[in-house]
Amino acid sequence: MKAPGVLRTPAPTRVSFPAINNTGLWQTSPGQARAMNVTIERTTPSERAPSPPARLSLTPASPVPGRLDGAWWPRSRDLSRELTALAAALDSAWGRITRVAVNPAHWPVIPRKVPVDGHTIHVGWFADEQDPHQIIILSYTFGRLDLLVIPPETSPAAAARLMSAAATVGGLRTASELMTDEDTIGNLLDARGREETWETDGGAQVSSRLPRHVDPPGYLPSGRGM
Repeated sequence: MKAPGVLRTPAPTRVSFPAINNTGLWQTSPGQARAMNVTIERTTPSERAPSPPARLSLTPASPVPGRLDGAWWPRSRDLSRELTALAAALDSAWGRITRVAVNPAHWPVIPRKVPVDGHTIHVGWFADEQDPHQIIILSYTFGRLDLLVIPPETSPAAAARLMSAAATVGGLRTASELMTDEDTIGNLLDARGREETWETDGGAQVSSRLPRHVDPPGYLPSGRGM
């Protein structure tokens, strides 16, 4: 766990979150603002379908610090809906979530606030300063959590490997580094699967039955003397 941090809530018209992130957000219509092709919801619908339970893997309590505190595998890129499920999973066990920060690279719509059970989560974003595969969670109770965000479309096998890697005590890999590692593992597994399929389909047997080239009697490769 990390010490509590401070995230600043965006201003009503121009948003700079935080001061070092001077990209700015300018209101384009009464209901939304745009910046860097990311839509910021000014209001969040109060009525939403119930969210399925959040899929989480957290690092066991340990005095050894690490780069990440676990992983979160959302079911969609609807941040409002997914944060509701995340808060339901963490509030009772770790304490009330007050603020989160994301990178807008993988979230098409970022709400300013998300009402959850009995309180509101304030949402901020970092375009350049934050890992695009990471979410920062702040709570007055447990301080700060840094979680790997696994893309919703990830296969269950790959997600299981990522959740295990992100929850390793004292892990030194960043969120993006873990995603790159998984891409490498996935490519190796795909190549192995293609090779096994080829052998199962008789490729190796056909190759072994191909006629071998036999040099005629007295043939000497060029470059060799008598």
